[in-house]
Amino acid sequence: MKAALRKIFMAIIDICIINISLYLSFVLRFENDIPEQFFTLFKETHVVVTVIALCSFLVFNLYNRIWKYASVNELIAIVLATSFSSLTTLGYTFMIRRTFPRSIYILFWLLLTTFTGGSRFILKTFNGVTPILRRVEGIRNVMVIGAGEAGSMVIQEFKRHPDLKMRPVVLIDDDINKHGMRIHGVRVFGGRNIIPEIVQKKNIKEIVIAMPSIDRLQIREIVNICSETKCKLRILPGVYELLDGKVSVKRLRDVKIEDLLGREPVKINLEEISEYLKDKVVLVTGGGGSIGSELCRQIARFEPKELLIFDISENNIYNLEFDLKNLFPDLKYTALIGSIRDRARLEYIFDKYRPNVVFHAAAHKHVPLMELNATEAIKNNVFGTLNVAELADKYNAERFTLISTDKAVNPTNIMGASKRIAEIIIQIMSMKSSTVYSAVRFGNVLGSEGSVVPLFKKQIESGGPVTVTHPEVIRYFMTIPEAVQLVIQAGAMAKGGEIFILDMGEPVKIADLARDMIRLSGLEPDVDIDIKYIGLRPGEKLYEELLLNEEGLTATKYKKIYIAKPTFHNGGTFEKELSNLKELLFNSNAEVKDVIKRIVPNYRSNDEVGIKAK
Repeated sequence: MKAALRKIFMAIIDICIINISLYLSFVLRFENDIPEQFFTLFKETHVVVTVIALCSFLVFNLYNRIWKYASVNELIAIVLATSFSSLTTLGYTFMIRRTFPRSIYILFWLLLTTFTGGSRFILKTFNGVTPILRRVEGIRNVMVIGAGEAGSMVIQEFKRHPDLKMRPVVLIDDDINKHGMRIHGVRVFGGRNIIPEIVQKKNIKEIVIAMPSIDRLQIREIVNICSETKCKLRILPGVYELLDGKVSVKRLRDVKIEDLLGREPVKINLEEISEYLKDKVVLVTGGGGSIGSELCRQIARFEPKELLIFDISENNIYNLEFDLKNLFPDLKYTALIGSIRDRARLEYIFDKYRPNVVFHAAAHKHVPLMELNATEAIKNNVFGTLNVAELADKYNAERFTLISTDKAVNPTNIMGASKRIAEIIIQIMSMKSSTVYSAVRFGNVLGSEGSVVPLFKKQIESGGPVTVTHPEVIRYFMTIPEAVQLVIQAGAMAKGGEIFILDMGEPVKIADLARDMIRLSGLEPDVDIDIKYIGLRPGEKLYEELLLNEEGLTATKYKKIYIAKPTFHNGGTFEKELSNLKELLFNSNAEVKDVIKRIVPNYRSNDEVGIKAK
């Protein structure tokens, strides 16, 4: 009912505008002295002209638009409607042989366009001013960093949604040409150097970083400055969302530790290198985990014939299915529950679905837990991998890619040693199979299940302390999408037996990571939240490596992606040691470790390398 009344109100205004425009056309043409014959002509035709114009407005949907969101599209619609009505008026008067002077038609079109557009502009302005005039309790002053397109959109969104109680009052931009300028009434005060001063002066409560195209080093610099202000800090995600037209205040999120990585992610042309996935049956083991689920999402973009999601956890697959149904409604996928240890289950799946491409992400990965449960790590990571790799060969899969880890290099823990054995399995299988086998080795993944970031976040939310194993411990980090892009890249580049390695940039001190996360929460390290050093855990080392001493790096055509030179392995000896290992699985861990040392000569426990774990 409210919408119908609004349309009637707009139509009444337009009736007045149409008649005033037509009358003023005669006044202007005859310089305020309309001859009697033309005044009579006006009275005889104005009703029909009004009907013609109203019908034109209906045809061009001028009554079905929300004018407070009016833009260029609405302006074009107004011009088209008034042009059509003026031309139709010309046709009507020509048919009844009561034509106006030619200039009347032009003046009528100009006045009608101006008044119609003006009335809509007044409505838009009124809707924009009303929230400002309305008294809103608890409103917070906001600083927007970035006086570009994204900043403009953020300001507009805040002004359109007064219920959010956010009032943009300050713009910050390093471009001196923008200083003193205004965007939607908000002034650009200066560059990032004045942020602390302006925060106090303008009583800023929240800061929004609206610069989706800047690199992470700049984001870190801005965040470091903003952290001094104690303001709540939020950020607009990447520029791709602008291109998709998805920018809104709902897209704003808290700054994550991923935003502060001191390097840019590796940029890979997935469209070019992932053609091998299109129209193929693709199997992802561990498909519900952090890496596996992202693999499924990215693979789905390349239109596989069918995606097979294999995982032992039904909850993981259930959660992933929700995303796939919403993001890729046309994707054909099959959710399969099972363990890679269960060879019969795997055999059934390979025999029924005949996957062309296999991504093997299923593994036990938590270092301390695997130290306490060494036999389970070996059953899963070694013999589970052997099951999947052998069946890929038996059922003629085209490609097989193993997800490995930097902990496989000179391992000091069972998990790392088991993954190194898995790498050797892949390299030996590559020597005797037509399937193209490869492995991808990378460091820690930010935000993955069981990683340090979710742990620190929980500890900060509970008031601390944040527990760090050692003040000097360092790790390489990458984001989940980066890791998955490398895996897909490896699948395309592989010729057989390679271990692909990503240049992960500079390692990060875990203690520094903890401090950054505390600051991002608006708190001060060692003041609001304590950092407690608890000692290295079983199997953990101070730093991780990406390359064995005997491995050399070969560059690829893709920047920062390298191939480790394959190391020689005696297949017969290796298979014999694997057989011995299998026999010992249910005996003591010490005996198992002795066999592992023969298979992986670089394996050393913490005690052997002189690192004390607590």
